[in-house]
Amino acid sequence: MGAEVPVTERARASDRLGELYRRHAADAVRLGYLLTGDRTLAEDLAHEAFVRLYGRFQDLRNPDAFEWYLRRTVLNLVRSHFRHAKVERSYVDRASGEPGRAQPDPAAGSDREAMWQTLLQLPERQRSAIVLRYYEDLSEARTAELLRCPVGTVKSLVSRGLERLRRDIGRGE
Repeated sequence: MGAEVPVTERARASDRLGELYRRHAADAVRLGYLLTGDRTLAEDLAHEAFVRLYGRFQDLRNPDAFEWYLRRTVLNLVRSHFRHAKVERSYVDRASGEPGRAQPDPAAGSDREAMWQTLLQLPERQRSAIVLRYYEDLSEARTAELLRCPVGTVKSLVSRGLERLRRDIGRGE
């Protein structure tokens, strides 16, 4: 009979996680997409975030704050992805003897596409700050919490990122 208790607890935790998945998976994919520009990668990262959180679900200090844990995990996975991609590109460039790839022309397409492509060219922290502030509609304080930096740094990242977007979009016209 003692063996049934952990199974029941696991089943309840699994049911609760399933409910959280139904409620938050689309938001996690959306955040991943806004940060990467790749729908398939965003889905993979969102699923990976749920897998990681499932392993620590019992240890969450505040299960009601699951959404914030999920956002933080997706953000960390995106950062990790870009860090690995940068290392891989650097290795390929060194191995082939070619300089880095040419940047796509943001003017080649609609205004929305130009904005999107320019946003994806921003440094990862600037892009993350802009996406969290304006696409996810988070406060500066919440954005700072997720990025693990002071509010002033968020303001600076957003300001510099928007300035670069204005400058780069203006060049394409």
